[in-house]
Amino acid sequence: MWKRACDTAAKCIAEEKEYNKQRWDKSHMEPLNLTKGTNWKNAVEVKITEEFSRKHPVFPVSLVKPYFQTEEDKFPSREKNPTPPEIVKVEDSPGPVKKIIKARKIRLNGKDQRQY
Repeated sequence: MWKRACDTAAKCIAEEKEYNKQRWDKSHMEPLNLTKGTNWKNAVEVKITEEFSRKHPVFPVSLVKPYFQTEEDKFPSREKNPTPPEIVKVEDSPGPVKKIIKARKIRLNGKDQRQY
């Protein structure tokens, strides 16, 4: 079971690295060093730098996966904000109602109301 967890974690990390080669953060001098897997397939233990030595080294696999900085990177074909439709200015009331052509009764919140 231990071997399977290690293999699954290493496979997930390898797939994400392969998928995200062009987006790999240049500030990382080396890839994450996977120390060992855990008994669960969704957690890994990694070798962390001296800066974070007081932190717990076991992380969920979801935190080891790459981070997409913007929505544009994640969805490159998505359109930018579409332009809003033009506002049409409506004239003030055209005058009094001369004739009701159609009407109906509906019940809203337990009360009968008439719609024209």
